[in-house]
Amino acid sequence: MTVVRAAISQTKWTGDEASMIDKHEGFARDAASQGAQVMCFQELFHGPYFGITQEQKYYRFAQPAEGGPILTRFQSVAKELGIVMILPIYEEEDAGVYYNTTLVVDADGRYLGKYRKNHIPHVEKFWEKFYFRPGNLGYPVFDTAVGSIGTYICYDRHFPEGWREYGLRGAHMVFNPNATKPGLSNRLWEVEGPAAAVANGYFVLQPNRVGLEDDEYGDDAVFFYGTSQVIDPQGNLVGPLGSDEHEELLVRDLDLDLVRTARDNWQFYRDRRPDTYGDIVAP
Repeated sequence: MTVVRAAISQTKWTGDEASMIDKHEGFARDAASQGAQVMCFQELFHGPYFGITQEQKYYRFAQPAEGGPILTRFQSVAKELGIVMILPIYEEEDAGVYYNTTLVVDADGRYLGKYRKNHIPHVEKFWEKFYFRPGNLGYPVFDTAVGSIGTYICYDRHFPEGWREYGLRGAHMVFNPNATKPGLSNRLWEVEGPAAAVANGYFVLQPNRVGLEDDEYGDDAVFFYGTSQVIDPQGNLVGPLGSDEHEELLVRDLDLDLVRTARDNWQFYRDRRPDTYGDIVAP
């Protein structure tokens, strides 16, 4: 049996970026002390969820991916702790060119690459098209010390095509960092992760923000409902949900043998019919 111990975290905005980054380094250190081998933070972990409003001042949270301060800092942390790290950041490629991005660092501190959020919402209090360009890197899978992993960011999760891309590219774990609030998404949060795990035969790990960021947005603030979750390839929760009110570190053991078991039991990859799916990719 091959077991990977994974960690995800959920928290609210502390009020400033420096303390937010410090807090997440603390999560990584706590996770490693519990034996975690891989760690993923919530969407845009180093700032508030600024999609609540459309304000240029939040562009200043963006930073370069390669060589940027967050990557540099957490490469050192990953190497020191011997832990794979997934870092969801606000990326600046150039002045005025911004992406919602995850950076992947291996357990020896090597930077393996990044994913840019492909699906960008623009609805009430999720004004993301003001802040991000759509991703342009496809659906990369990274070969890490804990196995093959992919990342899919928040709103992406509503699109099954990307989940399948990760399965076809060999992912055994897909991390899906979120900033999700109550409303239409509640029921989808319950079903989409398990559905993706079952349909594709891999683990799905979904950290979500938690709490009210009213110190940043006042009456415009929304209450992120946490309930971060880890789901196995058969659609079952691995351990309980995270709190719906408080910050939390979730550490869970993933039996990677379940990937093969699920795919042997349900031959979805054998029986899929891409020759009949042309309308899916029609413009």
